[in-house]
Amino acid sequence: MPIIWDSKLDTGIDVIDHQHKRIVDYINDLEIAKLKGDKKMVTDVIEQLIDYTQSHFGFEESMMEEAGYKFVKPHKKVHELFIKRVTEFTMRAAKGEDIADELHSMLAKWLINHIASEDRDYADIVKNMVGAETAHHEVSVAKVEARSGFISGLLGRFFR
Repeated sequence: MPIIWDSKLDTGIDVIDHQHKRIVDYINDLEIAKLKGDKKMVTDVIEQLIDYTQSHFGFEESMMEEAGYKFVKPHKKVHELFIKRVTEFTMRAAKGEDIADELHSMLAKWLINHIASEDRDYADIVKNMVGAETAHHEVSVAKVEARSGFISGLLGRFFR
């Protein structure tokens, strides 16, 4: 069952919401690959998802550090545990185990819970740092990047 983005998941930071939506797209791509029974496609999507998610985590963590978010270390730990868990799935898949259903379920639950709780916790601090005007949904990612050299620099560092 595909994940449908719900505005309740928005952090109010346009660039982060855009990245979260991209991760949802990858999870939905995994569902499509699984339904097609295409093991190569499943493997490719998992690799892309991991790569993109690691870049997103790095971006998010740098943003939190720059904003002075006091719980950045525990947040990083949550990210590390997630990557470890997904890596375990990929190792199982490499051994020939069919992990697509279990991985899709875990990813969907984890992402929704993570965005709704841990990511919401840092949103206000970051929005205050970049300015409330640039953090609203009406402002495009391009405008956020243009107005905030900080975010633009991070995007360049993590998403080449």
